[in-house]
Amino acid sequence: MMEIVSAGEECKTAKIKSTIHIENWKGLQMLRDMDIELYTGLERLTITKSGLNFIQARAFSKNPHLRFINLSKNPLTTLSWPLFQHLQLIELQLEDVVFECGCKIRWLQLWQQRGEAGLSSQLLYCDEGYRKIPLLDMNISSCDVPDISVSHSNLTLVEGAQVTVSCNGTGSPLPEVDWNPAGMRSINVHQAYVYDNIIHSIQLTLSNVSREDNNFMLTCIASNMVGMTNASVQLIVHYPPLIMKLKEPYKRHDTCIEFTVAGSPHPTLRWYYRDQEILHDEFVRTEFDIYKDDVEGCLMFKNPTHFNNGNYTLVASNILGVATKTVYGHFLNKPFFPDTPAPTITVTHRPEEDTFGVSIAVGLAGFACVMLIVLFVLINKYGRRSKFGMKASTLPAAQRSTEPTARLPVAPHSIPAPCHEPGVLIVCQWEGGAREGRK
Repeated sequence: MMEIVSAGEECKTAKIKSTIHIENWKGLQMLRDMDIELYTGLERLTITKSGLNFIQARAFSKNPHLRFINLSKNPLTTLSWPLFQHLQLIELQLEDVVFECGCKIRWLQLWQQRGEAGLSSQLLYCDEGYRKIPLLDMNISSCDVPDISVSHSNLTLVEGAQVTVSCNGTGSPLPEVDWNPAGMRSINVHQAYVYDNIIHSIQLTLSNVSREDNNFMLTCIASNMVGMTNASVQLIVHYPPLIMKLKEPYKRHDTCIEFTVAGSPHPTLRWYYRDQEILHDEFVRTEFDIYKDDVEGCLMFKNPTHFNNGNYTLVASNILGVATKTVYGHFLNKPFFPDTPAPTITVTHRPEEDTFGVSIAVGLAGFACVMLIVLFVLINKYGRRSKFGMKASTLPAAQRSTEPTARLPVAPHSIPAPCHEPGVLIVCQWEGGAREGRK
């Protein structure tokens, strides 16, 4: 009887949880690699009371979700551990299965001893040829999990260098040993050596080591029919800094100049503005995170102004070199403060009649000025007259010198009485001077 039960199909996530149950199928003697590969969501597999006596090593390679396997009451004589190595088994049921005692099922004895996959609670047996004994009582010499050793626990190299690392696997049966360089960019060459049939050594030579292999975990694997062991070497590749990204400022919660710098060892970062190193304070600071070789972050500005505009230079340095890159940071435009404008001279064209009137006024004013000047000249020339309005020079000189003069007594500080003799020159004298006149 064969029954396949599928349940819990979830179309939205394309994840199928399913169970396969096979029972009393005597014609099923071998489970091949392709028999259940289409059931990628398989979680439970039950094959009991059937004729199954052999399972190929990759029969479950396409069933990563397989957690429960029941192979009870089948004529299986052996099982290999690689069949289950990629599965996270919760339970493996093998009740009433009698295996052949030997090194091939030594791994199953070790699993039962460690209690893996629920085997510690089961009664498992093996056939020594003449009797059936509990699997835990099987005693086999020279059959164990291999030991492994590597020449380096980690390798520190400079980009472009060359190095050779070796891995030794020992044990009985003699293990297969190999490095697993899948994904490496560096050139690698393998060389194998066997010593005394108990040591299997593999040398791996790396040439032109690439920075892309920094922190690569190089694994060596030693395996035989009993089990597998491995050892790892961490590859550390040093190279000078490289500024991979430096952006112009943009606004986040604060304003950010974003950068990404690669380098090994991780570089030290310094910022410069106007040839002076920027010291962190509450307004300017650097924030960053480290992911593998990359240092990613921002030079943060709190409320920058036009005074912060200018070139910002990032300098990244480590023991192998220095990288420099500059970006212009524009935060705000400079405020506009116009200078005091020069006064504007406005020429207004008056109507023609206003211009004519102004011309007449100017002409009259000029004529008046000329007349005043002429009058002033005349006054200066002819205007020196006596107090009584007659010039002294109108009298003949002989007359002025021969006519008698009468001197009247004048009381002190008194003004003399006017002279009333007609046609007679009278000289009146008083204290302080004399005046002459004609009546």
